[in-house]
Amino acid sequence: MSSKHLLRWAVLAIAAIGLIAIACNGDDDDGDGDGGGGNTLQTVVDRGELKCGVKDSQPGFGNLEDDGSYSGIDVEFCKAVAIAVLGDADAVEYVLATADNRFELLASGEIDVLIRTTTHTLSRDADLNGDFGVTLFYDGQGMMVKVDSGFDSLSDMDGATICVTTGTTTEQNLNDAFEALNISYTPLAVADDAGSLENFLSDRCDGWTGDKGNLAGQRSAYPDEGGGPEALKILAETMSKEPLAPVTRDNDSEWFDIVNWVALGTIAAEELGVTASNVSAEAANPSSAETARLLGVESTIGDFLGLDSNTFMQDVIGELGNYGEIYERTVEQVGIPRAGSLNELWTNGGLLYAPPVR
Repeated sequence: MSSKHLLRWAVLAIAAIGLIAIACNGDDDDGDGDGGGGNTLQTVVDRGELKCGVKDSQPGFGNLEDDGSYSGIDVEFCKAVAIAVLGDADAVEYVLATADNRFELLASGEIDVLIRTTTHTLSRDADLNGDFGVTLFYDGQGMMVKVDSGFDSLSDMDGATICVTTGTTTEQNLNDAFEALNISYTPLAVADDAGSLENFLSDRCDGWTGDKGNLAGQRSAYPDEGGGPEALKILAETMSKEPLAPVTRDNDSEWFDIVNWVALGTIAAEELGVTASNVSAEAANPSSAETARLLGVESTIGDFLGLDSNTFMQDVIGELGNYGEIYERTVEQVGIPRAGSLNELWTNGGLLYAPPVR
């Protein structure tokens, strides 16, 4: 082949590579395209309703009440996003997201955001096409047993049968913890909390493992037929780190930022002393420049996030309160005190910390 023909083929090859690159990068990286996460913000606005994936069986976090309403800290943050985007805390469809199907619901677009006691891990972040936001609750795996079981620590539980939910990080954590203690156990795998409750009441398992937040919620609602909450105790050991965070779809950065900054805004509000009762006064006469920016008095934070309102955090805080108020109304009610925990503000020795609003 002549040098002239070689040159022609080289030019054609380069052109073909360029066309392939353009095709592969045709979706907008900022989430405005249809690939990956798509433009969830516009979808939610057009629909007029937020589809939020939650639990329905964990008091304090995500629980379906007898009157058909949902309660818990995760539910409150679903409401917060709905207020920020749609101006209405009630514009939410709560979709039951199980341990097995939650990421499928998110990936398929059946839910807009997953706020369901979901642990942020490397494998989930990398492999499940989801983006994890700020940690809403720092938890850890524990073990719940009956008070009269004779078990005072994990090391006492050699040969025990343990109720554990499938499709969660708890299965591997349980195995790691018992291997480290060089003791044996028999897992009794179930699909959900209802299965663990049934087996626990029937004495088919000696221990019930899960996030301590979940165990506290289950203990608070333990039925009288089993002796009520006083019949159970949660052992002191913590088997793992379980940072629980909301999840959005990959490649939808605008929507991710909204979900993330609404949550961070409630933390910032607590840092700044802005509450449900004083937010109007703070908006009228901000006590600091940071407060003025958070409340949209001297900033365009809504514009940055693609929202119609720059004062959306006034609405969120006015209706739901700051993070501390939300925590007190939900998690604290199931017997999980905040004082001295990782879920305190950083100024009180905890891990909650909001980046500057500027």
